[in-house]
Amino acid sequence: EELADLLRGHDAAIDFSVADAVLANVTACARAGLPLVEGTTGWNKLEPQVRQTVAEHGGALIYGANFSIGVNLFYSIVARAAELFQPLPDYDPFIEEAHHSRKRDAPSGTALRLRDLLTSAGHDPPIASTRAGHIPGIHRVGFDSVSDQILLTHTARSREGFATGSLVAARWIQGRKGTYEFSTMIDEILRARHE
Repeated sequence: EELADLLRGHDAAIDFSVADAVLANVTACARAGLPLVEGTTGWNKLEPQVRQTVAEHGGALIYGANFSIGVNLFYSIVARAAELFQPLPDYDPFIEEAHHSRKRDAPSGTALRLRDLLTSAGHDPPIASTRAGHIPGIHRVGFDSVSDQILLTHTARSREGFATGSLVAARWIQGRKGTYEFSTMIDEILRARHE
């Protein structure tokens, strides 16, 4: 309740902390009536509790495995590729991801989302994770056959893209209630621009 008191009166909160703090942060923001942009990964098992907390307190939450707008477009590209390769068993899908040595979760939340996209199209891809140096983030999805390989890659050049996406999300969630995925926001913005 003390944290909720400190948060009241702000426009939004943005959290990129640790998985163990997510439920407490969601609860405090919901109690304070403060929209929360949740960029922390590794808390998927808490999602039912998080959604219930937001609903009980009339809160607003937008979350995502990756707040890069480019990565979210990459998800759409990978989903379409997964559909195209689904009837072609000669192509084996795989996922590779690399991040800086301080990143705690492996595989990354983004890699897990990519796996979900491939799995929903009937694939069963392995994930390889690398943690080294200062790599902001690289994700590759490949389809490999005896005769050739298709490789789709997203490379983050800095963390600035994550900050930009989270600020867009903080503006988008103003005046809304409920729990949203960042990809839902991207889809809505793209639809509005096409119309």
